[in-house]
Parts: sequence; structure tokens; C-alpha cells
Amino acid sequence: MVQPLRQEDSRQVNLLTSRTENSRLWFVNNPALDQQILASLARYQSLYDVKLYAFVLQGNHDHIASSFPGANRAHFMRDLNSQIARLCKRAIPEVGRGKFWERRYASQELPRNEDIEEYFFYCALQPVKAGLAEHPKHYPGYNSFEDAINGIEREFIYTDWVKYQNARRWNPAVDITRYQTVFKLRYARLPGYEHLSAADYRDLMLRKFEARRQAILQEMAKAGKRFPKPPALRKVRAGSEPKSTKRSTRHSKRPVVLSLCPDTRRQRLECYFSLVAQYKDASARYLRGDIGALFPPGTYRPPLLSQP
Repeated sequence: MVQPLRQEDSRQVNLLTSRTENSRLWFVNNPALDQQILASLARYQSLYDVKLYAFVLQGNHDHIASSFPGANRAHFMRDLNSQIARLCKRAIPEVGRGKFWERRYASQELPRNEDIEEYFFYCALQPVKAGLAEHPKHYPGYNSFEDAINGIEREFIYTDWVKYQNARRWNPAVDITRYQTVFKLRYARLPGYEHLSAADYRDLMLRKFEARRQAILQEMAKAGKRFPKPPALRKVRAGSEPKSTKRSTRHSKRPVVLSLCPDTRRQRLECYFSLVAQYKDASARYLRGDIGALFPPGTYRPPLLSQP
């Protein structure tokens, strides 16, 4: 199997990552586009009942930490990424009509509460870790950290551009508000902190955030690295290539499980490879004509090839 096998699991929390084709910087210095992307995120969160922990837009990629009680991650990511691509092509003519995303999104399991927290802060501190800003507030891109720790629910207006443009063909004066819907974007509290008051939770998260930020700053200082000034970040043009970025292909090895605990990681990988073996066996029988072959729960059957 070239791509990792994915399983829909309502109990699983994932870190989901999508990267643009050739790592081009399309998510930069465009607040209006950011708002439209957030409106789409809010819409699909509502439609698919997604539990969001974090979301960050950073230049040429985004990260989502989330779980899917309805076991519908594939449908959510299909619709969200398709919509983001359409929005970028509409807002930035230089994007063109070709492929927008470099490959299908990466999905990595976060098995324990400690792992969810680790990658919650990983998302929050993305601009700092990348050497782009000493504090995320200096980076001109959306970061969910403040909304998440403060329990803020933001309202966004989602416009159904397809229906609106179709209506305009017959009536150029059609009211756009007929094709707009308000959705709320919500973030869940990290598991394990449900007993804290809102104020105590916020204060604790800020302390943890600052401790991690200072640790990154110390590492950067030891390495002799400097951060660009905020005005320089605001001059970056959409579509430019980053000076340095992570690069990989569909064949590159990526962790399937992200965990701070080696034992947990090993156990989850054993489960994963057992699942892969079951899936391969079921697929072989299915493709040989055994339509009743039983696939592991939460997996999708491969497409049947047409017979000559």
C-alpha cells in the first residue's frame, strides 16, 4: 500500500495536515480569504458534528486537531479541502485552475490526552517553531489558540457561491443574503481539564504556552537564529515560494501515530498493522469476486475494476 490505511473511528483524535502544491504560500496576508476559510470550517464543523481542538493557517499548509464522533472524517476533509481550493482560486487569480493541494491530507493519531495537549500547543506555536515570529500574535495568519482557551464562539457568514452565481445568470440583481448562512466556529476544551473553571483553564493554558514558547526561543537563540520583523512578514506575496519548508512526496514515510509514550506508540502501531493485514486479505478476496468479503470496521472497500 502506497498510502497509509485509514480507519474511521469515532473515538480517535487526529492531527490532520494539508499542504499546497509545491508548498506555495497562498495563505498569506489575505484577511478576507482567511474569513471565508473559517466560515467554511464552521459550516462543515456544523454539518459533520466535528469536535475541534485546534486550527491554524500557516503560509502553505494548515493543521487541524479534531475528532469525528460521526466517524465521517473522510467526508469532512473532502468537502473542506475542496472548498478551500475553490476559495483560493476565486480570491487569487495566480492560483490558476490546476491542482491546489500537493497530495491527500495526512492523518496522524493522537492516542492519549497528553498527546492531544502536545499537538494542541504544536499548532498554537507553529509560527514560533518555524522561526517566523517570536509570538503567534505577530504572525499574520489565523491561529485558534486564543479562541480555544477563552471558549470564544465566532460567527461567520458562509456564502454558497455556486447557487448565488447560478441565480445571477437569470437575475443580476438577486440578493446575495438569500445564499448566506451564519455558522458558529467552536473549539472543545482539552480532555482532562473539564473540572477547571473557565478562568483557571485559561490561566493554566497561558502558563503552559509561555513556558513552551520560552523554551523554543532559547533553542533559537543558541542556534543563532533571528526572527524577521512583523512588517517583513506582511510584505510576503501570495504564491511565493518559502525560503525553507518541509518537503515530502507521497512515498515519504510519515508517523501514523504521534505519542510521547513509546509503549503507547508501539501498541497503536501493532493495532494498525493488524488492521492493514486484515484489510489486505479482505481486499484480495473482494477483488477476486467475493462481494461478501468482510472488511475491518471503519474502512472503505477498494473500487472494483470493470471487466473487459
